[in-house]
Amino acid sequence: MPYDFDRVIDRRATHSIKWKLYGPDVLPLWVADMDFPAPEPVLAALRRAVRHGVFGYEFPTRELREIVAARMDKLYGWKVSPEMVVATPGVIAGFTAAAGAVCAAGEGILIQPPVYPPFLGVHAKAGLARQFAPLECSAYSQELRYSVDWEAFARGLNSEGAHTGMFLLCSPHNPTGRAFSRADLQRMAELCLKNGTAICSDEIHAELLLGGAEHVPVASLAPEIAARTVTLIAPSKTFNVAGLHCGFAIVAEKELRGRFKNTVERMAMHVNSLGLVAAQAAFSGQCDGWLADLRAYLTANRDFLAGFVRRELNGIRITVPEATYLAWLDCRELNLLPSPHKFFLEQAKVALNEGAEFGPGGEGFVRLNFGCPRRTLEEALERMKRALLTCAR
Repeated sequence: MPYDFDRVIDRRATHSIKWKLYGPDVLPLWVADMDFPAPEPVLAALRRAVRHGVFGYEFPTRELREIVAARMDKLYGWKVSPEMVVATPGVIAGFTAAAGAVCAAGEGILIQPPVYPPFLGVHAKAGLARQFAPLECSAYSQELRYSVDWEAFARGLNSEGAHTGMFLLCSPHNPTGRAFSRADLQRMAELCLKNGTAICSDEIHAELLLGGAEHVPVASLAPEIAARTVTLIAPSKTFNVAGLHCGFAIVAEKELRGRFKNTVERMAMHVNSLGLVAAQAAFSGQCDGWLADLRAYLTANRDFLAGFVRRELNGIRITVPEATYLAWLDCRELNLLPSPHKFFLEQAKVALNEGAEFGPGGEGFVRLNFGCPRRTLEEALERMKRALLTCAR
């Protein structure tokens, strides 16, 4: 059956961070959750759990771990045993736990900015050095494309006077929307192995592929890479259940998995029981028709957005993401003051993410969430256009 992603749902009556942080006259296209209901199989599973009426402590069942493992095989041909699957409250908790499990005192964490803002603070939580390997940005007319800067990657390893204990990979990459190729992932992993560096791969956007793009889990490349990798996944972005706080780490190597589990327990990371219910329904395969339609809708939104920027928002460049529902807009040429984020918030009443919060290379950019009904996206873009035209007079 077709799903109605054009239906606008009023979220202002809820306690949504996305919709309540700013005033009622502001259209929010910032926080990475979508304005669509979760798929019906997830909602039905949650209704059954609520009707039961008892919300005591629960643990992830073997059946759930088997479902997660089966989904990795189905999507990627990646053979994962249920024993490798560890439940976490989400990927942020997961990469914090991974840092504690793999890094020794005095080591560093390598990241690729501009990148998801929580990546920027993992080192501080673990008392480690922060090391940068910025992505390379290339412009083609009004489009941007990001790629691995191999010289920067080599410089970043063991920089800041510290051995790199962990490479924190964002794959697909947020905010640039890059789905890294198998060859790029292989090369990054080999450099890490040669340096004695573990990998923590945040793959939360892996199922939100657009326009025929492919995702390759870095741990699926080779057993020796899997042995040094913690892979983080969650149903939260794909199935729009972020508020239920449930994710999974896939850790192939037994000793590393033991250290990871011990860190999770020491940090008292408890998973929401309703999150486990939602995850089981989401990953079971019952929602795959909904997901196919969602991807098609998001791809159409992406293409509409990119076309609008080319035609109507002169001076702004845009990534055309291969994955995620997030676009990265380069506003540096326009010199919008006091910043592009503040300009569009105050002059257009459109809330976007402040680019500088994504680290080096984010200044002068904003991130736009197009995971919304087309009508919402159209209105936001028209507001941005009018604000720029007014500014230019």
